[in-house]
Amino acid sequence: MTTTLPAPTPAPPGEDRPDELLTADFYGYENLLPEEERTLLLKARAALRDEVKPLVNEYWAKGEFPRELIDVFRRLGLAGLPYEGYGDPLSATSNLLVGMVSMECTRTDASSATFFGVHSGLAMYSIFRGGDQRQRDRWLPAMASMDTIGAFAMTEPLGGSDVAGGMRTTARWDGEHWVLNGAKRWIGNATFADLVVVWARDEADNQVKGFVVEKGSPGFTPVKIENKLAFRIVENAEITLTDVKVPEANRLQRVNSFRDVAEILRATRSGVAWQALGVMIGAYELALAYATERRQFGRPIAGFQLVQDLLVKSLGNITACWGMLVQLARRQDAGIFRDEHSALAKAFVTSRMREVVAWCREIFGGNGIVLDYDIARFFADAEAIYSFEGTREMNTLIVGKAITGQSAFV
Repeated sequence: MTTTLPAPTPAPPGEDRPDELLTADFYGYENLLPEEERTLLLKARAALRDEVKPLVNEYWAKGEFPRELIDVFRRLGLAGLPYEGYGDPLSATSNLLVGMVSMECTRTDASSATFFGVHSGLAMYSIFRGGDQRQRDRWLPAMASMDTIGAFAMTEPLGGSDVAGGMRTTARWDGEHWVLNGAKRWIGNATFADLVVVWARDEADNQVKGFVVEKGSPGFTPVKIENKLAFRIVENAEITLTDVKVPEANRLQRVNSFRDVAEILRATRSGVAWQALGVMIGAYELALAYATERRQFGRPIAGFQLVQDLLVKSLGNITACWGMLVQLARRQDAGIFRDEHSALAKAFVTSRMREVVAWCREIFGGNGIVLDYDIARFFADAEAIYSFEGTREMNTLIVGKAITGQSAFV
């Protein structure tokens, strides 16, 4: 059976509008968005440039999250975009717009984008996909308006890649409440979130289930992780859960096993690939601008062959990854999207991102390790994106199983 993918909607005449296109959008991928969606993307681009970018280096250096970012994202109304009935009139719009918004956020700053992605992607989608209608109506409107901030707690101090089969955090029904015990680590937003989606293994049936733990719950203790060399704006926490009581009304009703959790991770993993593209674009734009301004031997270094080689290789990676992600978004919209599709994108795009940020940092020479020039932040933050939402090795094995029919997992 052949499935026909929907054709992209081109921008109206006036087409390339070079004054608005990103320098790195060499093939004009943004023109695949219909005008209304592209207008929203450009609105986000302006706000991120004018209101977010001026903040990030100061807070990145301090290792603190600027709370004023919440107001910026609230005014943009982006959190409800993927969820029909829970946001802007454009809610339930194309996955291509959702992906490009993620790219745009990360193009400015990966830490700020991760705060937003944890809230609007991991936390909101867990409730949208795993909650029943009553739970959606209870939490999602306030999350879409960003009056309620969410977090997502799966990774554990002793469990990352093996968390599907080795989750140590437990849930026990005592006749009146669920009682959670265990620990989570690397949980973004957890130090200030109003609610945290916590994943735990039910002692009764050994299946993973989801629980919404609200701020201030007794026994729920988040402690900020210090001394990070990447994602310094993100307030990641280690969480201790000691006899935390959660009512049945806060158990996600449509999650009964890790198979249901995997449905959530499939969608969010593709969002991380879009974030990696944004990091590449941000680093490339910085390097291109620097190369045209920096003079050595009496002329701009942009005129040197080896510098041009680094820039062109970076642009090639960006363009190839953008094409992959556009097609991935179209498959999501067409309903023919599987685990291996997002796994390949995450593994491939983050690997290319690592190359690009290294090449772009190289163009800066010694200035490339100074925060004032921004590129050092992109270089460091890329390492975090490379590792989370499944390592390259784990995503490679997901794709390997799909194409060979043989599982290489141990």
